[in-house]
Amino acid sequence: MLSDTAPVRHLIQLLEPTRASGSMSRTLVAEIASSADFRYNVRMTSLQLGYARVSTDPQSLDQQIDALVAAGVPPENIYSDKMSGTKADRPGLERVLEIARDGDTITVTALDRLGRSIVHAIQTIELLNQRGIVLKSLRENLDFSTPTGKLMATIFSALAEYELALIRERSAAARASAAARGKQTGRPRSLSVDQVRLAQRMHDTGESVSMISRTLGVSRATIYRAIERLAASAL
Repeated sequence: MLSDTAPVRHLIQLLEPTRASGSMSRTLVAEIASSADFRYNVRMTSLQLGYARVSTDPQSLDQQIDALVAAGVPPENIYSDKMSGTKADRPGLERVLEIARDGDTITVTALDRLGRSIVHAIQTIELLNQRGIVLKSLRENLDFSTPTGKLMATIFSALAEYELALIRERSAAARASAAARGKQTGRPRSLSVDQVRLAQRMHDTGESVSMISRTLGVSRATIYRAIERLAASAL
């Protein structure tokens, strides 16, 4: 990683013509270069980054952070989340993925810290591999830059594809079974059958779609779809 003064010197050299013209002061250049974002993006060596996650606030991140530091990750380069792995929005993970560049290493204490499910974790592993970012997992003793790690990544990817195929197959079978029994599949309808028929009657008497939507408390698009479905069913 660059020293504290190296980014400043680098940016000053890049912007020297602008500074000389008087449009940017040396102090402003130094302030920009001292920012965390600039230090992360303008560097000559790879970073050791770490990510830790616990599911709830009462749980402590200390054990994971200690393990990451012992593995060689600087404490200031460790990002964390306190939330369930099932939640899609995890700012700590998003930040470490944003910072990491080709050649950097991200270390986690266990692979399940990475994703909402095995499929999501494997998708994250594949994304890092495509970007040239090395992933290390301490519990599994895996370094995905090694031949063994690359083999495991291939196996994980095949397992993820298999699980996704099973999920799609089960979902299709469930939809077909529900349709055969005349059951509604997917998101529930916004309007009941009686409300759809009322909407049709109002439309037939000349009421505008805007008035019908306000009366039934739904959007105009919902009214249009309902009338279209009713007309199609009458064919």
